[in-house]
Amino acid sequence: MKEITYRQALNEALDEEMTRDNKVFIFGEDVAIYGGAYGVTTGLLKKYGEQRVIDTPISENAIVGTALGAALTGMRPVAEIMYIDFIGLCMDQLNNQVAKIRYMFGGKCRVPLTLRTEGGAGRTLGAHHSQSLEAWLMHIPGIKVVMPATPADAKGLLKSSIREDNPIVFVEHKMLYNTKGQVPDDEYLTPIGTADIKKEGKDVTVITYSRMVLFSLQAAEALEKEGISAEVIDLRTLLPLDKETIKKSIMKTNRVVIVEEDTKTAGTGAEIGMTIIENCFDYLDAPVKRIAGADVPMPKAPNLEKIAIPSPESIAEGIREIMK
Repeated sequence: MKEITYRQALNEALDEEMTRDNKVFIFGEDVAIYGGAYGVTTGLLKKYGEQRVIDTPISENAIVGTALGAALTGMRPVAEIMYIDFIGLCMDQLNNQVAKIRYMFGGKCRVPLTLRTEGGAGRTLGAHHSQSLEAWLMHIPGIKVVMPATPADAKGLLKSSIREDNPIVFVEHKMLYNTKGQVPDDEYLTPIGTADIKKEGKDVTVITYSRMVLFSLQAAEALEKEGISAEVIDLRTLLPLDKETIKKSIMKTNRVVIVEEDTKTAGTGAEIGMTIIENCFDYLDAPVKRIAGADVPMPKAPNLEKIAIPSPESIAEGIREIMK
């Protein structure tokens, strides 16, 4: 095992898959010469050349449309939308074409397309560059939505996404790129659609994903000193959702808190919560609790941005409330 950053883990995944399969290529805004807005594709242009690492015009619609065409003709494109905030610009291609075309052709074509993007707050970039829009993506039948929290999962899930014959939207968090973690030296794949219990516990289940996994683990560690044992589930994949892991945990703890960075109204937690009500109601000793981002455009001011999203402290307080 080695300790590397989330950014390095993603870079390794891309490098290994491009070496393994010459049909894999990367394109997007500033991914080649600049090495990506957050440095994920650094060094790949030099190694693989301008035919496989391609800077594109500033046109998200064209990027996704081109990726679809490439996927349909046998390539395995890894396209990048620099910020998830811009995904609305390519939503027609993503929702009406990428997600639907295999179904509309009766399964006679494959769409091995990976769309990388990044979201979330934390860098005080304002309302146009700090959103968490994963709930939009979960509402689209025909795509899968992946949001890893750790370097090991980021690498394993990106490799699995690239090998998948259906379209994947792979959402990274801008505040995770510099985080470090243990990553296996040997090649491995992390299965899509499988959650991971990052911390076992017996009193309450905390269901979360992406950066909020780290915050939830901090909260759980603090609560251990108060005698509260929280089990932290990292979903890793939002679509498909690992309902079985969620159910088994709730059967053990009988209480659940959902932690998400996106806005609370019609957010990811609403879908997860309703899934729990439908499948686990008889095991609950308390109502499902959601801890989510505020229903506001993300503020630019650092002090306001901080209180607009969950923190380890607010997560811990929410868990205390459900334990009363």
